[in-house]
Amino acid sequence: MKTKNTIPSIDYACKQCGKVFKIQPFKLKTTRYKFSKHYCSKICQTKSQIKKIIIICSNCNKKFTKELARVKKSKNHFCNRSCAASYNNKNKKYGTRRSKLEIYLEESLNNIYPNVTILYNNKEKIKSELDIYIPSYNIAFELNGIFHYEPIYGEEKLKQIQNNDNRKFQACLENNIELCIINTSNFSYFKKDKANIFLNIITNIINSKIALSGIEPETPD
Repeated sequence: MKTKNTIPSIDYACKQCGKVFKIQPFKLKTTRYKFSKHYCSKICQTKSQIKKIIIICSNCNKKFTKELARVKKSKNHFCNRSCAASYNNKNKKYGTRRSKLEIYLEESLNNIYPNVTILYNNKEKIKSELDIYIPSYNIAFELNGIFHYEPIYGEEKLKQIQNNDNRKFQACLENNIELCIINTSNFSYFKKDKANIFLNIITNIINSKIALSGIEPETPD
């Protein structure tokens, strides 16, 4: 007479991961192994008990499954990291091409120096964008947010950004432009008092440049 240990095993596909594993036929018929018999491991059994729902990706509208507990933690949901990065690039409140900080600085500098030509996000001089560029004093400013220092979208993306920063710095040297790098990585949300800290840094440098050059700001026609 065959014992349970000598009964041949059969191939069975895990209902969680799909992996084929060996199981004795009697286990599929008994209620003693009601749940565990369907899974290749305790890990798969645990995962199967996590409640999931079908949800739509906030970026590409693709349907995918997500743990219910994680759904409740966020307003936006993404099927992969690429979609998350694309959505955040289009909708983020900081680190964009024209952030609230950049707009505020432009308005403030134009009011402080009404007779000085100040170019914003200009690419003409070095074929690469400069956040703030003052041709008459050969000075430029770059406002580098957190994406220039931390791998928010991965190490490869950070490397690309930093390589571009290095090329921009070298291009400024070749064109006799003094490039001032301002770290704004701690500036997450716009607040005027914090924005004024950066404004003061920029105006102090500009004023020093004006004093050293001996060139007075242009007067209007």
